[in-house]
Amino acid sequence: MRILHIYKDYFPVLGGIENYVKVLAEAQAAAGHDVTVSVCAPGLRSDRSERNGVRLLRSGRLTTLASMPISLRQPLAIAFEEAEIIHVHSPYPLGEASAWLLRRRIPLVITHHSDVVRQRRLLAFYAPVLRRVLRHAAAIIATSPPYIESSPWLRPVRDKCRVVPLGVDARRFHPPERPFEGPPTLLFVGRLRYYKGLGTLLQALSRLPDVRLDVVGTGPMEKRWRDLAVELGVAPRVRFLGEVDDAHLPQHYHRAHLFVLPSNARSEAFGGVLLEAMASGLPCVSTELGTGTSWIVQDGTTGRVVPPRDPRAMAEAIADLLADRARLRAMGRAARARVEARFTLERMIADVEAVYRDVLAGRA
Repeated sequence: MRILHIYKDYFPVLGGIENYVKVLAEAQAAAGHDVTVSVCAPGLRSDRSERNGVRLLRSGRLTTLASMPISLRQPLAIAFEEAEIIHVHSPYPLGEASAWLLRRRIPLVITHHSDVVRQRRLLAFYAPVLRRVLRHAAAIIATSPPYIESSPWLRPVRDKCRVVPLGVDARRFHPPERPFEGPPTLLFVGRLRYYKGLGTLLQALSRLPDVRLDVVGTGPMEKRWRDLAVELGVAPRVRFLGEVDDAHLPQHYHRAHLFVLPSNARSEAFGGVLLEAMASGLPCVSTELGTGTSWIVQDGTTGRVVPPRDPRAMAEAIADLLADRARLRAMGRAARARVEARFTLERMIADVEAVYRDVLAGRA
């Protein structure tokens, strides 16, 4: 199969969608497919390269507006690249519109990673185009059933939607040989952005004496949340660890009793870090956003689901779980089993290829 992936950035740019595209493209190339990825370069110059069997076309960008690169060269690259399947990773208006306008005869698959949440002015202008692109697509991949039902963009085209959840390398993230027995420790992993809700977790921590928190990641909200930890008097119990090398990340899951993802907006469409935690044998506390977070974590079985922006409910759920170590370990085992049954990389890659084959066979 000749596969053309389209997005705005690619490794070494770090991010959830960037990693998804990289993992998928490299696995498809390893399986013998002809794979090209079209993205934007960080500057004006375009270049071509090959990385792990994947052809990488990076088109020069003029500027970036509302998180979207503005490039005249990427549409041209998309127009002339040979492909049997075009796979666009959304939200990315430039890529979606280019595939729809310039390559109408080639089957279009869209992975709808997230709705556009904050860029409302851009969305007001782009909404009619997005609706037509979604109607034109041969298949739309959603990462969870709740996202289809809660998205105003996916509900009208639910008949085109196929659920293919994100996957995790279950061999890399695995339960430790011996459970961590130190002081009660929570773990948060992620970019420190507004929708991650770390402020809610810090407020919950102020209600949990003797509980510690490790924060892995950096981002624009770091200073504000560091200041909030000081203001709340919990700073001595919070470690801001910054970026952690991938090779050492599993160790941080092994040093925690409980993983918490306190996100507060639909920008948290799935929560891939939940899979890393669950594969590591950690129960999770997540929030109910109408997205994948409360589908991945089964309330009462693999962790707890609480309302967003509710420090009291979060603190009560955490205290309840930490009070019963035997129950905590049982939930950790259930979490690992759920990952092995539903959320492995191998299954994700195979399910995406099944979507391609159905599209090419006219079954989608």
